[in-house]
Amino acid sequence: MVKRPRAPRSIPLRETPAPDIQGGRRRPRDPAQPTLPFDPMPDRIEPCLALLKSSAPSGSDWIFEVKWDGYRLAVHLDHGRVRIITRGGHDWTHRFPSIAAAAKALPVGTAILDGEAVVLDEMGRSDFNALQQALGGRSGKRTAEEAILIAFDLLYFDGHDLQGLEQESRRHLLEDLIPADSNGGIRLSQEIEGDGPAIFSVATEHGLEGIIAERRGEPYRSGRGGEWVKIKCIQSEGFAIIGYKRSTDAFGGIGRLLLAAMKDGKLTYVGGVGTGFNQRSATDLRKQLDKIVIDKPVSAIGGKKTAAVWTQPLLVAEIEFRAWTADGKLRHSSFKGLRDPGDAEEIYEII
Repeated sequence: MVKRPRAPRSIPLRETPAPDIQGGRRRPRDPAQPTLPFDPMPDRIEPCLALLKSSAPSGSDWIFEVKWDGYRLAVHLDHGRVRIITRGGHDWTHRFPSIAAAAKALPVGTAILDGEAVVLDEMGRSDFNALQQALGGRSGKRTAEEAILIAFDLLYFDGHDLQGLEQESRRHLLEDLIPADSNGGIRLSQEIEGDGPAIFSVATEHGLEGIIAERRGEPYRSGRGGEWVKIKCIQSEGFAIIGYKRSTDAFGGIGRLLLAAMKDGKLTYVGGVGTGFNQRSATDLRKQLDKIVIDKPVSAIGGKKTAAVWTQPLLVAEIEFRAWTADGKLRHSSFKGLRDPGDAEEIYEII
């Protein structure tokens, strides 16, 4: 039986004419159309909060920076449009014109910066009182032209959400966007090389607020999960004002503020503060307190009956102090200012 010849499976390459692979678009591409899929820009990101620790960690897996004393802000840049959002979600773009102008000048179309608005003293340290005075307290009627943003994280960049990246990668992108020698309205919070305890010791010697340690390999997580920790050189916390004692000799007629912290979900009296005021801050504070007067204290004071003006616990004071007494009261306390309304919920909790 004769087999029929089979056709070759393919035509030899050398004898195959080159196919016409030149195609054409059905219509010209819109230059504004992205060539890669972009992540939607978040309207707001809840900030990552540092967990307070009594000592600095050691090891190469930590990034160390200065702890800045100001207002936590997120700066959103979207093709020339800037929004500056406080930790509590308030839009304070109008209150930080220098930061807004600096954000518009950044060489990127879209970005979200995480940082701290500060006013620096002559030594380059953040001055919380100076920032508050520049902003005019909680009234929101003044702007802080001299305030700058110390940026320490980059959460969104050029159309991409960076929250899932590890800290070190986000920091490299931030350093590319904001040079270390930048001295404008937005500056880089520079990484400090060395071991945590040694860095903390130097920060204390220089009178700084403290240091922040961030794990290099962790993504950005909202809340206080421990990826970031803070170690304070000076103890400073927020306490609810529950009343005040009058004085004819003191600034604003405030002889002493009465303060409370949170314990087991309730306000607990922790003593008072009678120093740190000036005429302007005390007068402004007195006006605000007199609008929220109530008949009796929201927390038991203990001991003898105290003659005071009691108020609703709506105002939170930033208090610097040295230590705690044996009966749970603040020792050597000093008033630094009122917390931003967006941070008012951050009352010190006694554990």
